[in-house]
Amino acid sequence: MSIPSVDASRMKADFDALAEVGATPEGGVSRPAFSEAHLAARRWFRQRSQAAGLETKVDSAANHSAILRQPGATRTLLLGSHLDSVPNGGRFDGALGVVAALEVLRTVKASGIRVPVHLEAIDFTDEESSVFDYLGSRSAVGGLDFEILRSTLRERPDLAPRISQAGVELDRIASARRDPASLAGYLELHIEQGPRLLQAGAQIGIVESIVGIRSHRLVFRGRPDHAGTTPMEARADAGLAASAFNLSAREIVMEQFPECVATVGRMTFSPGAFNVVPGTVEVTLEVRAPDEVRSRALELQVLEQAKRDAAGFGCTLDIAPYGVSEAAPMHTRAQQAIQRACEALGIRWLKLSSGAGHDAQMLATVTTTGMIFVPSVGGISHNPREFTEWSDCVAGANVLLGATLILAHHAEFDP
Repeated sequence: MSIPSVDASRMKADFDALAEVGATPEGGVSRPAFSEAHLAARRWFRQRSQAAGLETKVDSAANHSAILRQPGATRTLLLGSHLDSVPNGGRFDGALGVVAALEVLRTVKASGIRVPVHLEAIDFTDEESSVFDYLGSRSAVGGLDFEILRSTLRERPDLAPRISQAGVELDRIASARRDPASLAGYLELHIEQGPRLLQAGAQIGIVESIVGIRSHRLVFRGRPDHAGTTPMEARADAGLAASAFNLSAREIVMEQFPECVATVGRMTFSPGAFNVVPGTVEVTLEVRAPDEVRSRALELQVLEQAKRDAAGFGCTLDIAPYGVSEAAPMHTRAQQAIQRACEALGIRWLKLSSGAGHDAQMLATVTTTGMIFVPSVGGISHNPREFTEWSDCVAGANVLLGATLILAHHAEFDP
């Protein structure tokens, strides 16, 4: 298969221009969803899309799109990612995928290639969850929980005017849902955000699955006693119970659950004084696994261990689920298209799972979905030092182009 090449210089100029929007002194960007910098980045995307002669649109969830229409096509192949960032984040996370998607559309248009599907480069709203987890992509697949959204807006009344100004139409947001029958698939190019590709000497990662994430709020309840007069053996120290659990969770993952992780992200001690034995400790727990079988098994084992550690230090334990995002396998057909593109381009690839969440996990519930990773130097992400060699960015864009053409032509025979 002959695959054309993207215009690397044009793509670099776009990437650099976008990196100036919300640029930070440390060399990164700060574009939290619905901030002025984020809105400016979206204006930039619309302007560049229009300058390329592409149709543009904004839906009721404020997802921004550039569209290359194809005569006679009835379905759409989506390509994209997101332009919002974490506060004081990096230049590559999300932005590379949107810039590359736009470049793929321009390359196809300029080459005169005809494909049997419309091509759409899309910038999804609030991937980084500044307001609501995956607001744009959840809306696109009809997976938005309106009650939770309304509850969020009740708790933070300042949000409604902000997101409305940004183009989110709360009374019409359900209309952002795409009919699955109208979609031919979704492909997303993203930085790996980890070290595995560089360690393996591979230039492209073919994502097999996106991890499931299960989070809980745990409260270890002991007894607040005088720190000077209560013997160590007589204490019901919630701090010791919570600390023991933190170490136990690590051991469970290291010994029994390869490719999984467990994280205690916060421990809040009460009463939090030098001279008082901690009476309660609130803990935030998150477990991540590449598939639902391991996700549920890891969750069960870790929570059972939390109960044992609490009892071991004379404490009780309250457990409250906080959130669940199920593991999302990437479609075999999309993986094969990415692999064929790599082989046609002579690029070394590696299959791996994604330890971070992405818009692709939302799209995977309704259409053929695939993800392409490029190496992250040092495995650093969500940080101004986030960096990917430009040659790897270009390789990723060319693989995205090749996979797009392969998947698009396959769609012709698979309605």
